[in-house]
Amino acid sequence: MQMPWLTVYLAAAAAHRGAHRAPRVRVAMASSAPPGTPRSPPALDELVREGREVMLEALGIVQEVGIESTVRRTLVGQRAVLATALELARELPRAPFPPPPGITLDQLLSDYVGQLPAELAPRTLRRLFERLGATYIKLGQFIASSPTLFPADYVLEFQKCLDASPTIDFATIERIVSEDLGRPLDAVYASFDRTPLASASVAQVHAATLLSGEDVVVKVQKPGTRDVLQADLGFLAVASRVLEFVAPSLGRLSLAGIVSDLRTTMLGELDFRQEAKNLGEFATFLRTAGLTDVSTCPRPYPAASGARVLTMERLYGVPLTDLDGIRAYSPNPEQTLINALNTWSLSVVASPFFHADVHAGNLLVLRDGRVGFIDFGIVGRIPPQTWSAVQGLGTGLVQSDWTLVAESMVAMGATSGAVNVQQLARDIEALALKAQTIDPQLSATVLEGQVRAQVTVDSEAVTRLTLEIAEVAERAGVKLPREFGLLIKQALYFDRYTKLLAPELDVMTDDRVRLRGTGGAIDV
Repeated sequence: MQMPWLTVYLAAAAAHRGAHRAPRVRVAMASSAPPGTPRSPPALDELVREGREVMLEALGIVQEVGIESTVRRTLVGQRAVLATALELARELPRAPFPPPPGITLDQLLSDYVGQLPAELAPRTLRRLFERLGATYIKLGQFIASSPTLFPADYVLEFQKCLDASPTIDFATIERIVSEDLGRPLDAVYASFDRTPLASASVAQVHAATLLSGEDVVVKVQKPGTRDVLQADLGFLAVASRVLEFVAPSLGRLSLAGIVSDLRTTMLGELDFRQEAKNLGEFATFLRTAGLTDVSTCPRPYPAASGARVLTMERLYGVPLTDLDGIRAYSPNPEQTLINALNTWSLSVVASPFFHADVHAGNLLVLRDGRVGFIDFGIVGRIPPQTWSAVQGLGTGLVQSDWTLVAESMVAMGATSGAVNVQQLARDIEALALKAQTIDPQLSATVLEGQVRAQVTVDSEAVTRLTLEIAEVAERAGVKLPREFGLLIKQALYFDRYTKLLAPELDVMTDDRVRLRGTGGAIDV
């Protein structure tokens, strides 16, 4: 069976939910109207009602954000647009002037547009987002992690979206920490490094030591971040509602719904107490599953945390792809990889959320041999209404029943018309074979003055294959939810790690890789 880890965790999902085989789904259009039937235009009173709702929502958002913040962000936006436009003008090929005799304006424009590189639009948008800062960088990261929602060119380009910004001076950091914790810095920490470990658009991270002696990292929210996000997200919310109002055909994309969910999520993430809660929930999952001997995550310190400050345990280790480093910390690197795979697979079905960004930098092999899961900035959640389709997907992969896999994908997504399930099944089977062509590579790098062997997994190749799966579904008339893309991408990462770190491992027969649906236990 291809993509073994994808098979294992989806099979576990089916078992965990008590389903041996999901029922065949009936593929039909949501509407009884035949394909191509034009939608009746809305009545005048409906248009008036919708227009009033959009206006009231816009006024409510402006009132919530405040005029001052709105104006300030407007000026920042104008400067970002101007800088990006000037940069674009320098890169555009020059149009012939004067135009050749006998050529029409339409021909001239057509020839000129044909010279433009395909990556120009997504690259320009990425640069604009980076200049606009926090909100748009987060939005860019959302695009990069949502291959089922956005065009392939944009998903690939936004993999490069850089979340880096100038550091905030230490005096400001000290003031924010003291205000948020209600105590002076030296009443909480025995030491606090003035130089940050990292600085992003929303927060800055410092190393510190608690008075009780524990080494920690402290994540501090930058000043003005909430005002910026509220203004930007408010604008995006209004813009999406207006777009759907003036162009009802966009309603099928659920643009306003996506922006609304994103707005709720991002504003919620500004309260670092929620992130501390997520860490606590993942730690509870590890304890309940009996995995604390093999896996961990940073422990939050609530007494040293608040809405704008998060103090977490500092984990010391090496990336999962550092072969020499793993050997120094673990007598059995293959078992360490299995522990990471088992933990993540069970979290999909037994935790409130799963880690949805398992590139090597977010999986550490610690000095005691355990696997540390860090940076839960991107997480996935499986909605209850999707579970029956996930069960069918797992069963279909286990049995190589590509028709069942295709039917489950149809049940999981939104359809715009009749779906040719058999053609979709053939396309999926071809992609399952293609998944084996993403070969991880060994390379040498210098870490701490020593040459170390590293595993390199082509992230772009993983993203491209995920996009191909989404494109195959879309060609068939199925729009898959974001969670599907997140699951598939992480499973592909793990398959590549297994292929190089444990090439002889048979995940379908090895007892160490046994996920039990009953009780959610794992054998390790």
